[in-house]
Amino acid sequence: MLGLSQTLPSLLREAAERFGDHAAYVEGDREISYAELLDLVERTSEAYVARGVRCGDRVVLWGPNSIDWAVAALAVSYAGGVLVPVNSRYVGPEVADVAERTHAALVVVHDGFLGRDQRRELADAGLSADVVTLADLVATARGGEGLRHADVGPDDVADILFTSGTTGRSKGAMSAHRQTIGVARAWAELGGVRQDDRYLAVNPFFHSFGYKVGIVVGLLTGCTLYPVATFDVGATMRLIEAERITVFPGAPTLYQSILAAPDRAEHDLSSLRLAVTGAAVVPVVLIERMRDELGIDQVVTAFGMTEAVVVSMCREGDSAETVATTNGRAIPGMQMRIADNGELLVRGEHVMLGYLDDPEATREAIDADGWLHTGDIGSLDDDGNLRITDRLKDMYISGGFNVYPAEVEQALLRMDGVADVAVVGVPDERLGEVGKAFVVGDVTPEDVVAFARERLANFKVPRLVERVDALPRNLSGKVLKAELRRGP
Repeated sequence: MLGLSQTLPSLLREAAERFGDHAAYVEGDREISYAELLDLVERTSEAYVARGVRCGDRVVLWGPNSIDWAVAALAVSYAGGVLVPVNSRYVGPEVADVAERTHAALVVVHDGFLGRDQRRELADAGLSADVVTLADLVATARGGEGLRHADVGPDDVADILFTSGTTGRSKGAMSAHRQTIGVARAWAELGGVRQDDRYLAVNPFFHSFGYKVGIVVGLLTGCTLYPVATFDVGATMRLIEAERITVFPGAPTLYQSILAAPDRAEHDLSSLRLAVTGAAVVPVVLIERMRDELGIDQVVTAFGMTEAVVVSMCREGDSAETVATTNGRAIPGMQMRIADNGELLVRGEHVMLGYLDDPEATREAIDADGWLHTGDIGSLDDDGNLRITDRLKDMYISGGFNVYPAEVEQALLRMDGVADVAVVGVPDERLGEVGKAFVVGDVTPEDVVAFARERLANFKVPRLVERVDALPRNLSGKVLKAELRRGP
């Protein structure tokens, strides 16, 4: 049975009692148990209180995956505050903007990450909030002062996660404690995560995929997390082999990198039993290769977004076709339906409370009946399995016909020599718009067009093909198509 608590502080205490000396985190030569995790969090929460953090205050956390990041994050909730994690690759002005918009009481930084001076960047950006380094925060967390806040409740805001901002200024999605825990519980139950699992946490902790489906899943199940600060394909394969990693969730690009690694056959990756990948559109051929070439026992696809974290997910026992071609069915507590324009709408207990200080954007996203408008185009089969076909904004019209780039991309990914591909619509005097394919791989534009003509209707075939070294992606793995449309 997974943890029953409805707030993060009580869940942490429950995990320490249930799992005790079992390893909670392993990072290099450092290992801490669940009992030690509780002790570190309690002491760090007192360090927050000593710095003036009070119930309901927002604390910004800026850094890469690490044990100290997890401790600092959980301690925010333990002190009665609201966690605001920010992208580890942000620059000072971006973090300062989030801190100012959330009226943060404190900003915690992993100073020196990637050779940068984060404190200086924030000072240069004119940040007025108090700033402390992660190292100093942990070092001063000695405890003994007995400073505690009143317990938070299930409906209190636990975290504010900002959207990627790929379609405009980022917005802060607020979740209550019960929502952050509830969605992690559903994911863990459907994935069958167990205490003896060794979970490779490559997904960034600042993102819901790493924080809620990583850190919180650990508290619920007692599995051992291995935080990875930056993804390196060789180091990742060595870690999987040495630590006998069993659970490896991630964006599609992680698995594509491993499959493309020239020395993959030299590493024993047979311990992997569960992989869960999520994005708007997951290449079917990738799922097939993860099963067949990497030998992963259970490959599951899921669909989610910052505003709802996890919406749908495949189940153990689903057919290979279901896993390879759908994002599964709605998770417990969630509903899905397709609007007349093809847009996926979702409703349920895990949909965000709303956007921070932006009631107008909240009303635009969540209608009067409680349906969240995702901006994704999809369909539901007779069994309720979701297929995401594209983003509403990515569809283009060529000669009067709707073209969904994801369909074209799925076809081109089956071409030998194509490692990655993205298709966008670009202006055309005669047809209005035509497709342009950005291709990563050892192929010629002529061959790409010829391959597409054999498999797609003429209006779907890209008229332009450009070879690129890599596609621009955010850290969630989604292609930044606005950048491709703008060009160099």
